[in-house]
Parts: sequence; C-alpha cells; structure tokens
Amino acid sequence: MKVVVIGGTGLIGSKLVGKLKEHGHEAVPAAPNTGVNTLTGEGLAEVLQGASVVVDVSNSPSFEEKAVMDFFRTSTTNLLKAEADTGVGHHVALSIVGTERLEENAYFRAKLAQEELIKASGIPYSIVHATQFFEFAKGIADASTEGDVVRVPDAKIQPMYSDDVAAQLGRTAVGTPVNGVVEVCGPEAFPFDEFIRRGLAADDPRTVVADPHARYFGSELEESSLLPGPDANVAETRFADWLARKQ
Repeated sequence: MKVVVIGGTGLIGSKLVGKLKEHGHEAVPAAPNTGVNTLTGEGLAEVLQGASVVVDVSNSPSFEEKAVMDFFRTSTTNLLKAEADTGVGHHVALSIVGTERLEENAYFRAKLAQEELIKASGIPYSIVHATQFFEFAKGIADASTEGDVVRVPDAKIQPMYSDDVAAQLGRTAVGTPVNGVVEVCGPEAFPFDEFIRRGLAADDPRTVVADPHARYFGSELEESSLLPGPDANVAETRFADWLARKQ
C-alpha cells in the first residue's frame, strides 16, 4: 500500500514513515523540503499518484491566530482537492484530544476547522485525537514561566510517547476508514503540575505551581478538559519508563 505522509519529515511523521516501511508499505514523506507544499499545492498531484492513503501530520509554522487558521484551512483544502483528483481512498489526520472543548483557543479552533473540512470532503476519513506528547513537557514549561516559577493549570493530563502516537496512526492508516474520531492516550493521568515537574531536568531550578487560572496556550482548563473518553485506545509506554530511557 502506498501511504503519503504529509509532514513526513517531522517528529511524528518520520516515526510513522519508518513504522509503515517496517510493515512492508510504501511510505512517502511529503514536506516542503521534499518538494511538496500543501499551502501552494506544489508537488501534491505528483506525490499522490497511486496513493491509497494520505496521513496528514503537518503543523502550522506560526500559532498566531490568523496564521494558524489560514494554514489549516488552505493546506487542508488543497490536500483534499488533490486527493479527490487522484483517487485517494482514505484521509487520516492527527488532531488533539479536547479540541472541541477549548474553542477559545486559536490553535484548537483552527484544528476544528480542519476537521470540519475533512468531514465535509466526501473522502473516507479517520481523525486521530492524541493527548499531549511526553516530549513537550519542557516546551510547555517554557511557555508558562514567569521568572523562576512555572504556572500551569490545576487540571489533569494523560500524556503519551510520540512513538505510540505514530503506531496508532499507522494502524489507522492501513485499516478501514472509521469516518469519525479515534482517541489515543497514555496509560496514566497526572495532575498537570506533576507532569511538568517530572518532565523538567533534575537540575532545573524552576518551581512548578498549579494555578486554577493559569492558561494552557491561552485556554483556562477544567479538570478533565484534556482527558480522553472511556473508549480511547490506551498506549503502553509509561512516563517513568520514558524518562528513565532518556537519562
């Protein structure tokens, strides 16, 4: 099966390409640095020739409100049109657990707009909602730091390893389109501050504080805003094991 991975040279995309190849599929990474640009349409028709599945794990280079909305609308529109023209039979997109609950967040609004375009396209599809990745704990801390204090929401989070995200995307890509959403998450839910505290290096001097009014990339969270539903696919890798392998 030929599977084209949009954003196939990034963190998730490169892992997904590798996993698909391990299982005998023709996995083609597509990104601006491979000559494929979903914003302009450059290279799309050529790379999609003969493809059965497209997996979109691309991301906006800017999270500014207008830029991120323009990226997902334009990129997804161009991609879906090219898929329709070349006969692609399954569109898979990576999105985020909790997207529909955090519409005041510009990034989440843009992801919702992307999902609506996919649902309305007429192309069989599967949308994978993943929880936050282990790898992004430090980045979240950096975005939430004031002086030497990291203020994070008083909520829970059920993060997961990027390898497990890629594995779920691979299973979804080679399976039957669900024409709906598949959720995937890590095996453990933590208080947000515990996740960040454990994710920072042992020699990091910052103090991590749970604050009910702290915002998560612009959004105030309820306790369960970022938690998956009861039917989510639970990945195997535990945060402690991932941290131990990092050291």
